[in-house]
Amino acid sequence: MGNLGPTELIIIAVVIILLFGAKKMPDMARSLGRSMRIIKAETKGMKQDDQADGTAQADTAATTATPAPAVTPTPAPAVPVQLPQATPAAQSDVEKMQKQIDDLQSQLKSNQTAPTQAPKNA
Repeated sequence: MGNLGPTELIIIAVVIILLFGAKKMPDMARSLGRSMRIIKAETKGMKQDDQADGTAQADTAATTATPAPAVTPTPAPAVPVQLPQATPAAQSDVEKMQKQIDDLQSQLKSNQTAPTQAPKNA
């Protein structure tokens, strides 16, 4: 029962393909790969946290015995980020939207400054 031969593996693969369909298989494999990467990253982060906690406890014990010199971290050099240039079509869309905003704001101001008259019921 525990030994699966090539024939049994082929039968299992055919049944899985028939159940889930050939179109969904790549998507399922891709999502499984992503999930595995996430799990791997999380476990690696947990190990680093555990190591950092152990190091912090050891450092605390060491600092109480002998004070360590203060270390100031050096900031990383600033790298200028170049933003992509706006295309003329995108710039035109931005200008149209800005004009609409300006029009709506002016309408709002005119509605707020105009006196509201309540309808008179006779």
